[in-house]
Amino acid sequence: MKLQDCWNDIGIWGNGSCAKLGQAIHCRNCPVYSDAAATLLDREVDAAYRDEAALTIRAELQTTARHTEAAVIFRIGSEWLGLNAAVFKEVCAVRPIHSLPHRRNVLGVTNVRGSLLVCVSLHALLGVANAASADPAQRRLVHERLVVAGREDERLVFPVDEIHGIHRYHADELSEAPATVAKSTATYTRAMLSWQDKSVGVLDDQLLFYSLSKSLA
Repeated sequence: MKLQDCWNDIGIWGNGSCAKLGQAIHCRNCPVYSDAAATLLDREVDAAYRDEAALTIRAELQTTARHTEAAVIFRIGSEWLGLNAAVFKEVCAVRPIHSLPHRRNVLGVTNVRGSLLVCVSLHALLGVANAASADPAQRRLVHERLVVAGREDERLVFPVDEIHGIHRYHADELSEAPATVAKSTATYTRAMLSWQDKSVGVLDDQLLFYSLSKSLA
């Protein structure tokens, strides 16, 4: 259906001879222009256009679906690790930790927003050397943090030497952990992820929390 497009002939985009321009000032203010727009919006959708639009929407959905997983990437010692973003609750500054004796992998308790939470050591659990063994010049460029993480009703705190933040990835980007990964770390590493020229060990959060819970028993 061909629309009446007098605006391109005698209107503002034409020779300007339309008698209605004196009152309307611009074709956008003219009822003829408004009626043409309504007719355009109400017209039957062309089948080819509909099919093309469906392909575009499908492609956008597929692109969005590629990034189906998210992990928070952090460093302890010299190891870069990733943990399911869903278990992360909060990142806060380092604060005093009151020690608890005779607790394996447990550093003590610390106050986070008025709640006493158990602080555990991923360094000890994973067998990773403390940050003191890292390059001193590099340590001056980063800030240690405490991470609050939890599954279901359980919340724990653990210190990290550096934290990057959330990184989204697709399962196809994961690879098996190489044999060179330390035995303790490999136990809790379900896959490896390449990130910024670094190899990140993606931890099994279920196994990690199970082991840490046993340390508290």
